[in-house]
Amino acid sequence: MMRLKVVIALLSALVTAPLPAHAVNPSERLDDPALEARARALSAELRCLVCQNESIDASEAELARDLRVLVRERLVAGDTDDEVLDFLVARYGEFVLLRPRFAAHTLVLWLSPFAVLLIGAGYILLRRRRTQTVSTASTVLNADEEKALQDLLEREKTGPSD
Repeated sequence: MMRLKVVIALLSALVTAPLPAHAVNPSERLDDPALEARARALSAELRCLVCQNESIDASEAELARDLRVLVRERLVAGDTDDEVLDFLVARYGEFVLLRPRFAAHTLVLWLSPFAVLLIGAGYILLRRRRTQTVSTASTVLNADEEKALQDLLEREKTGPSD
């Protein structure tokens, strides 16, 4: 019986461990479920400016709480999702977005992974060609090399000459 309780406790811990922790307080929640869902979706896209690697939805920082409240206030005022994001970007800069927008000034950010992959693939292809060329060229002997090899083999058969 005790084993069963331990197993159940471990399983429930394993099941709940990977769930994200949300820092939204009950006092912040909106009464309208549709607006609350939009607010949660927007909060997941916004970076906590204190924590920097967390969304404001998951952050416990005071500034994150203020941003969550601000997002909800803007939604209640009738702003669209894009208007809320534009307002926050205008106020805090594009760093507030967890996923930067695709624009001219972020082109390097978005295209650099593909450039690195292409450069790596090109390097691998060049190395492969170079090693194939070297191994092919080194296995073919010209007439002088063939004669020198035959002389060495003959000397080896006859033994050292003194």
